[in-house]
Amino acid sequence: MVLTFDPFREFDRLAGQVFGPAGGGAATMAMPMDLYRSGDHFVLHCDLAGVDPGSVDVNVDGRALTIRAERSARTDSEVQWVRRERATGTFERRLTLGDGLDLDRISATWQDGVLTLTIPVAEQAKPRRIPIGTADGKALTGSSTDTVTVDRS
Repeated sequence: MVLTFDPFREFDRLAGQVFGPAGGGAATMAMPMDLYRSGDHFVLHCDLAGVDPGSVDVNVDGRALTIRAERSARTDSEVQWVRRERATGTFERRLTLGDGLDLDRISATWQDGVLTLTIPVAEQAKPRRIPIGTADGKALTGSSTDTVTVDRS
């Protein structure tokens, strides 16, 4: 069995309860997002079309990441609406971040109505090789996972 590190597992479970399974429910979210891991960081994309980038606020408080944005309603008095489906007002998304993330190095960028957050994995959570020594202080070196040789120098 292979276990993978997923600091967003609890978020996924709660989102599934509230919004239904991804792609299968009739409910739509005000701030749709994609989240994936790429190497040693996670990337989160939030669709915020029509939102003024100056209204976007991203905060981390403890392990809670909050994204808040504002889409203003059109206020033209001479407009007669035929159909109005795009929600206006304040949108907010809260994620509980798991252990093993470097919360001090989260970065955010904005391009074409998409907010992108890059969340690095903390150094202590990254996989690393543990050197093996012998009782007499000599270092073992391995050429593969199956063969181990003793350095007798």
